[in-house]
Amino acid sequence: MRIDLHTHSTASDGTDSPAELVRNAAAAGLDVVGLTDHDTSRGYGEAIDALPAGITLVTGAEMSCRIDGISMHMLAYLFDPEEPALLAERELVRDDRVPRARAMVERLQGLGVPVTWEQVARIAGDGSVGRPHVATALVELGVVPTVNDAFTADWLGDGGRAHVAKHETDPFEAIRLVKGAGGVTVFAHPGASKRGRTVPESAIAEMAAAGLDGIEVDHMDHDAETRVRLRGLAKELGLLVTGSSDYHGSRKSVQLGEYTTDPEVYGEITRRATGAFPVPGAGGV
Repeated sequence: MRIDLHTHSTASDGTDSPAELVRNAAAAGLDVVGLTDHDTSRGYGEAIDALPAGITLVTGAEMSCRIDGISMHMLAYLFDPEEPALLAERELVRDDRVPRARAMVERLQGLGVPVTWEQVARIAGDGSVGRPHVATALVELGVVPTVNDAFTADWLGDGGRAHVAKHETDPFEAIRLVKGAGGVTVFAHPGASKRGRTVPESAIAEMAAAGLDGIEVDHMDHDAETRVRLRGLAKELGLLVTGSSDYHGSRKSVQLGEYTTDPEVYGEITRRATGAFPVPGAGGV
C-alpha cells in the first residue's frame, strides 16, 4: 500500500481542487490519501464525491498552533468535523486569516512591494487565505524566485519584516479538542528548521504525555540526520511515525506520494479514531 497522509487543496492553500487532488492521487498510484487543509474541512464533500475506485480518503485538517512563541502545525485525522468545540476553534483560527493577510499586504507595500489585496485574493480564490498566497504574489511580482524563498526574515518568515501573527491554538488544547472529537493527532514536520525555530524535544515529550499520537518524520523539510533523530525520539516516547508529501500542487515542487506512511501505522491511526472513518472510493463523478 502507498499512503500519503498530508496534502492540501484549494480549500486552503493548494492549487488542486479537492476533486482534482483525489484524482491526481489515484493517478500517482496512491492507495490512501489524507486531505489535511489548513484549519478547514470544506473540501471533504467535493473530494468524497470525486473519489475514484481503488483509493481511500482519510479526512483531516492541519491546525495552526503555537507554543512558547514558536509556530507549529498539528495534523488532525478522522475527527468529527461537526463536533462543536473543535469546530469553534478551527473557525476562530480561520476567521483571523483575512485580516492577517491584509496586514501583511500593507507591510509589504510599506517595504515598496507593489502587491495588492486584490492580487492575493485572486490567488487564494475560495481557499482559506494564508501566507502561501501572499508568497505566491511575491513570486508573480518577481520579488522572490519561489514560494519557499518568501518564508524568510526578509519577508514572511516568523519575525520577518512583513510577518503578522495570527490566532494559533495551544497544542495541548488542540490535542484535547481533537481527542474530544474522536480524532488522532500527529505533529507535522517537527524538525523543519528552515521554516524558523522548532519545538524542543522536551515539549514534544510533554505533548506525548498529554495524548499526542505521532510525529511526521519522512517529510521534504527533514534531512536524513533529522529523520534518524526523530525516529529515535518517537521510539523513546511511544509515538507513531508517519511520512507524507505535504503536497500543495504546483505551489511546491514535492509530488504526491513522494513520502509515505507505513501501512501498519495507518492501520493504528484508523483503529484509534472514533470520530470518522476512512472513505473508500466508489468511482467518483
